Amino acid sequence: MQIAIFSDVHGNLPALEVVLHDIEQRGIHQKFCLGDLVDFAPWGNEVIEKIKQLNIPCLMGNHDERIAFDIPVIPLTKHSEEETAARFLAIDHSKKYITVENKKYLAELPFHVKLNYKVGEKHWNIQLVHSSLESNDTYLYESENDEIFTDLLNDSQADVVIMGHTHLSFKKYFDGQWAINTGSVGRSKEENRLASYVILTLDEERITPEIIQVEYPLEEVCQQIEKSEIPNYYASFLRNENVSVF
Repeated sequence: MQIAIFSDVHGNLPALEVVLHDIEQRGIHQKFCLGDLVDFAPWGNEVIEKIKQLNIPCLMGNHDERIAFDIPVIPLTKHSEEETAARFLAIDHSKKYITVENKKYLAELPFHVKLNYKVGEKHWNIQLVHSSLESNDTYLYESENDEIFTDLLNDSQADVVIMGHTHLSFKKYFDGQWAINTGSVGRSKEENRLASYVILTLDEERITPEIIQVEYPLEEVCQQIEKSEIPNYYASFLRNENVSVF
């Protein structure tokens, strides 16, 4: 049995379509999204409608929550003045253009989901979160102390915890358990800027995770950002033009 999990599309419909096509080509039918469908690329409504059309179970990311409930944007100390200004404008763009129906959809998304799959005589528990069990805005990086991930696994009573949010993929193994970050479909912070997702292969003896990274028409996305009301800052980021986005 195989399961595909992806996260952090951030309005990037071309990247999402490439990832979904790759999953389909591999013959994988079980798909899950960990949230953050909106903000920073100009296809927020189209991304939401694609997820709804395909009935893909999805969690509520921090950006989804902010748009759904019109939560004010709070400046973050780690952001430069330029990034802060761009962030306000990009999120305001989503608040303006995401439809009422799609905001309602975002508002009804679950915070986290636990899956149980039976393979032969073995039950596998898989915990899906956007960033952690308690928050959808906690940054857990690969460099964190192992105890943070083992506590998360134990608290969720899961064999695997899968998260997104940081836009940086990784997988860590702890004596039969996995902590995995899918990376980002639409706004990767990795050097290659490829769209990233995870495949879990389940058999009776083990779970085998694989991080998949695929190319998408990035330059076309950048050009569409530049034609929109979204700040060009985010096109420069996708091109990896020495712009940092947290």
